[in-house]
Amino acid sequence: MSASQYRAELARKRKQRVDAEKKASEFRIKENSRRSDATKARTSAGRTSNASTASTKMREASRKENEANAAGKQVGEWQRKAAGFGKQEAAIQEKLDKAEQAETVAAERKRAALEKRTESAARAFQLSTSRRLDSHQEQLSAVVETIRPPKPEKLRILMLSASPEGDLRIGREAKRIQAAIRNALGRDLVELKISPAATTDDLLDGLTGFRPHVVHFSGHSNESFVYFEADEDIFEDDAADEDMSVSIPADVFARALASVDEPPLLVLFNSCNSAPQAARLVESIVPFAIGMAQEIDDGDAISYAANFYAAIANGQSIAAADGIGRVALELAGLPGSDLPTLEFAVGSDPRSTWLVTLLET
Repeated sequence: MSASQYRAELARKRKQRVDAEKKASEFRIKENSRRSDATKARTSAGRTSNASTASTKMREASRKENEANAAGKQVGEWQRKAAGFGKQEAAIQEKLDKAEQAETVAAERKRAALEKRTESAARAFQLSTSRRLDSHQEQLSAVVETIRPPKPEKLRILMLSASPEGDLRIGREAKRIQAAIRNALGRDLVELKISPAATTDDLLDGLTGFRPHVVHFSGHSNESFVYFEADEDIFEDDAADEDMSVSIPADVFARALASVDEPPLLVLFNSCNSAPQAARLVESIVPFAIGMAQEIDDGDAISYAANFYAAIANGQSIAAADGIGRVALELAGLPGSDLPTLEFAVGSDPRSTWLVTLLET
């Protein structure tokens, strides 16, 4: 069991113990009250000279004493239950301590492994750079003309849309994003490539031919898969009822992004339950990724995306664009403002990263 499961079980046992102790206390009060009543009845019987009254008081005293004895038995029973729950509580607490310790060790190992991989990658990059500089030193020293700085590139956004069942308004989303960019201050600094009914070929061709800075996926997904449309050529002519979707495992999708020489800077999953995929991507492949924490309504997803890209094209940082997208949902009275989840790699700051830099006038 995980630490969270042990915590829940511990809370349940603690409540059972507390409830049992409360019951024992209630019956203890009842026992004392009945014994007090019995004592008063016997005292009253001893003071009266009326034989009938004395007999009645003695019967009352006997009844109260029996009730006190019964309450006393209940006290013992509930005390035994409380003690049993207490022992179980202690045992669970011990297991919880071990589970938390194990999870802490596992987290530390994961952190150390990530740190080691990062250090190894940095050393390899430094060594590779040093070798390249050494091998070209003579050529560089012979260059006499000034090399002009490279011309700034447009922000290239690859939008992959897939709705094999036709249940998503991906056409509407594409139009909203196009309009948002077209009306932005930096519209001439953004290039949007839309692949409707996207297949895996569209993914690979887009990554290698278009070389996107941003990959936007709109469709169906979960924490383990991304669903693309199937190439119709793989079906027979009479296979109209076949499932026209292809499920791509999240790790395969990630390897596709990592395979190109320059992976995207940002991946936005505008699809349900995709936040875990975004979190895994920033571990080693892209510096920024956005996913949805749970299922998101089609309209909420469209509104978030349109406002996000409008902010990006207006020269806002990634963090600011994410905030604008969320606030737009709140202002529209839509419920999904807490679903977009912005993830970023260690050393990457979405608050100081701009994908579009507006020219000064």
